Amino acid sequence: MTERYEYVPHRLLRRRVRDIASGAEGELMAVINEDVSDSPTHTYWKELAYIRGASGREFTTAVENVQPAYDRPKAAGGRREQGSA
Repeated sequence: MTERYEYVPHRLLRRRVRDIASGAEGELMAVINEDVSDSPTHTYWKELAYIRGASGREFTTAVENVQPAYDRPKAAGGRREQGSA
């Protein structure tokens, strides 16, 4: 039996990321090049990102959908800061 996956280095491993397809955020645990074909004669390799969400469960997405998750800026309120004119 041959291996049908291989680990791929990624600059965002162990960092907080966002899946742009779903909007879900979590920690990038691994990027794996996997043979996702269902046929032993024809292979189809795809790089998948494994992200661990806040619940502790991991989900996958295409590695192209992964971006760094930055802190979101606070929403601007309708009130001015005290002391400003």
